[in-house]
Amino acid sequence: MEFERVKLDIDGSVGTLTLNHPEVMNAVSPEMLGGLMQAMDAVEDPKNGVRCLMMTGEGRGFCTGANLQGRGDNSGARPDAGSALETMYHPFLRRLRNLQMPFVTAVNGPAAGVGMSFALMGDLVLCAKSSYFLQAFRRIGLVPDGGSTWILPRLVGKARAMELSLLGEKLPAETALQWGLINRVYDDEKLMGEAKTLAADLASGPTKTLGMIRQLYWESTDNTYEEQLNMERQLQRTAGYGEDFKEGVRAFLEKRPAQFKGN
Repeated sequence: MEFERVKLDIDGSVGTLTLNHPEVMNAVSPEMLGGLMQAMDAVEDPKNGVRCLMMTGEGRGFCTGANLQGRGDNSGARPDAGSALETMYHPFLRRLRNLQMPFVTAVNGPAAGVGMSFALMGDLVLCAKSSYFLQAFRRIGLVPDGGSTWILPRLVGKARAMELSLLGEKLPAETALQWGLINRVYDDEKLMGEAKTLAADLASGPTKTLGMIRQLYWESTDNTYEEQLNMERQLQRTAGYGEDFKEGVRAFLEKRPAQFKGN
């Protein structure tokens, strides 16, 4: 499926969302954001059967942040640089956060600015060895956005989050792995094959339960211990009513692989 600056390929139960503006290293434009929202409609449409979503970038980069072409303004006016966040970026990020299936990012090159934010939304973040991350905002006189000031300190701590944002230095994939920012690093030529294999494994799992696992971990960073215990209890009840739980138990007792249907 083709959308504005975005492609969506569905192979079995895996949907691969590709940022598709390689001429500018997949920098994000309003047109791309519109395409992403349309693609998400297709991903979430039960008729398409997607049970795991993967995001990557076309060409040599994952995403180099917002597309600044045409942003120059010599009129002396003071544009609201946060307006597009509220109206365009945040709705897309919220859809990723609330996605009811596993979400994998395959970072095939630079992930800078809001592109870094997109990459780190993955439940599993897989990187090519040549890829790197960059909090590029300070280089153009802006603050980090795309939720990066929320997610970075939770992943790597305040000190490293501050270092990345204040200095604006490149963070190579292998260092990001050492820091606990990402999950796995592969040779460049192996990234997409490994990512597709992992995504296919997730897509064959108990989809609704995996979606609830996502929900539990997203909520855990702000919940109290008691709130998290209560949430686990509620979602375990929901999972236990599902057909996949019944199949999982049968498969365990029969000593065979489970055939989950995602319900």
